[in-house]
Amino acid sequence: MSILVYIAQHNGQARPVSWEVLGKARSMADRLAVPLVGLVVGHDVQKIAQQAIAYGADKALTADAPHFVAFRAYAWADALKAAIAATQPHIILAPATSGVRDAVALAACQLGIGLAAECQALDLDADGNLLAERPIFAGNILTTVTFKGRPQAATVRSRSFPLPARDDARTGEIIPLAVTLSDLAAQEEVLDFAAGAAGELGVENASIIVSGGRGVKGPAGFEPLRDLARVLGAAVGASRAAVDAGWIPYPHQVGQTGKTVRPDLYIACGISGAIQHLAGMSNAKVIVAINKDKDAPIFGVARYGIVGDLFEVVPALTEAFKARLGRQ
Repeated sequence: MSILVYIAQHNGQARPVSWEVLGKARSMADRLAVPLVGLVVGHDVQKIAQQAIAYGADKALTADAPHFVAFRAYAWADALKAAIAATQPHIILAPATSGVRDAVALAACQLGIGLAAECQALDLDADGNLLAERPIFAGNILTTVTFKGRPQAATVRSRSFPLPARDDARTGEIIPLAVTLSDLAAQEEVLDFAAGAAGELGVENASIIVSGGRGVKGPAGFEPLRDLARVLGAAVGASRAAVDAGWIPYPHQVGQTGKTVRPDLYIACGISGAIQHLAGMSNAKVIVAINKDKDAPIFGVARYGIVGDLFEVVPALTEAFKARLGRQ
């Protein structure tokens, strides 16, 4: 019995959420007194496998071959199924990243494994079974998923858990994993990959986020926030209300139906603080709230609150930071 964690990577670089999930899995493995195994799928992934040991894995399995370089759903699912057969895990965890979540769902369907998707909290019950918390009904309700059988699987949102400390002195075993591709995997063909256009800093791993809500009043209302974000080197976030109104694209959305973030500084501008939004950002180290409504729920989680018009407060903050930081 073990806990198996899929380590997501792209172009030879591990996704930070993989280490977040591995850190949580380490604590669960210690409670269950079982080995923690990482699975790395790709090509030339020895370095990532070693990093998995440093971040807490006891063993790292490597499905290393040229046909694993680019995302292929059936091939990646075959690698996961081979790892499951080799380790007989009690619990399977994986980041809810593009590609990986598809492969995990496919493998779970093929093997008849219960899967809780897009989770934001994990725990164990008294019998050592997985408890997986995830939003449902468009993020309006949080539910805890329980499992009747084993293994028990879950995909986990980025920033749901803190990044664990890396210990390069840790030792563990790196084991090549033999994977037999299915007929369906053999039929998959990657014709091309097109990189997305470079744009604003993403909220997923940003250390500072400046977010806007209904109070920005429209697309133009995000411009003062972008000015502040540029000065601070921050990402621009948004509440669901702002995204649903079409004022800013979905990748900026923070909350149960958007991204879960854990920045050092979160500046909420014109955001009331609905529970769905708080669930996605309340673990920020420092929260600053700017809102005209002194009774807005966001002030209940903020370390610092400014009751005022964001269109006056945000430009003033921008100028103050320019002067303090020596930036234009």
